[in-house]
Amino acid sequence: MNIGITYDLKTDYTEDHLPTELLAELDKPETINAISDALTSQGHAVEKIGHFKKLSRALLDGKRWNLVFNIAEGLYGIGRESTVPCLLDAYQIPYVFSDPAVLAVCLHKGITKQMIDYLKIPTAEFLIVNQLSDLEKLNIPFPLFAKPVAEGTGKGINSKSILHHFRECEETVKRLLDLYQQPVLIEKFLSGREFTVGMIGTGKKAYCLGIMEIHFNEKIKEKIYSYQNKADYELNVHYSLLKNEPSLIKKIETLSLNAWQGLGCRDGGRMDIRCDENHEPMFVEVNPLAGLHPEDSDLVIMSRLKNISYDSLIQRIVNSAAERIKK
Repeated sequence: MNIGITYDLKTDYTEDHLPTELLAELDKPETINAISDALTSQGHAVEKIGHFKKLSRALLDGKRWNLVFNIAEGLYGIGRESTVPCLLDAYQIPYVFSDPAVLAVCLHKGITKQMIDYLKIPTAEFLIVNQLSDLEKLNIPFPLFAKPVAEGTGKGINSKSILHHFRECEETVKRLLDLYQQPVLIEKFLSGREFTVGMIGTGKKAYCLGIMEIHFNEKIKEKIYSYQNKADYELNVHYSLLKNEPSLIKKIETLSLNAWQGLGCRDGGRMDIRCDENHEPMFVEVNPLAGLHPEDSDLVIMSRLKNISYDSLIQRIVNSAAERIKK
């Protein structure tokens, strides 16, 4: 196949002098090179397209591909991950990963949890705060957890995200509203073990690639997957596959598959799960556009722990997407 790759590189925006955290979700050249090499090794012809504007120009110039491997995160707005898929849909070009509606919904963690609640999948109690006065509706017992509704890579999450009383809640929510200019999600703090689940496939063919537990080193004060802990994961975090706990594995796999299929996610991604004080797994969030850095992305680390090569991971994702190509 002739496969194009769409992406946003951190280096594409360095001249704009944007804060490092704002660019945290964007990719590095080694990720694009690794994906390209994996696709080439499988016999595909590969073109590195780049971001939305470059894709737009290429389409207007008449360029077309059998499939586009889309990992473009976008930079602005809650619908930013949907921009490239919307454009590809308009040109009827199939692409890897979820459609615009799924990407937009799943980036908004509050709306995602509303859907998860509707699907009767276990998740912590929550409140979406659009303005500070919405805290008048707060009726969830402390401790609580607060984060921006539409950020990834742990952005907006730090030691102040765990809230123990209303005054603390009010201060943190105000800071997040002002800083990120988007709603804040408040939810019951889950004090148990934390996992990320690799997902592959679409619909009835979807399956759990593996369940990886996140362990925080003892010296770390905040036992949360924050922006800083993710950035310094080699020092602050270590990982292991969940094994020899069949009952817990079954619960997490069932929860993850129900959420993945219920939300309409496709091809590959990650599901974040955390247990409550009763050791029951709860849905936290889903990443239908998971990172694919060849060394330090969670889905890749999990694959490595399962002895699944990077090339094999990419091939599984592409094989799922290729089923949507019209013959």
